[in-house]
Amino acid sequence: MRMNVMRLTLCAMLFAHCLPADAQPKKVARIGFLSATSPSSLSARAEAFQQGLRELGYVEGQNMIIE
Repeated sequence: MRMNVMRLTLCAMLFAHCLPADAQPKKVARIGFLSATSPSSLSARAEAFQQGLRELGYVEGQNMIIE
């Protein structure tokens, strides 16, 4: 009986050790952009910038936010 309790305890501890700990929130990069011109004149550049970030693995809303 005691050996079964020890085995169960050991298995529970090993199982708990394998679970990922998400105690800290993931970091989200915030990118701010200021311009003196209208947003419509920069749409091509903004799209190229966002495409470059996607190629580097950034996904808007998941690991980066453009403000």
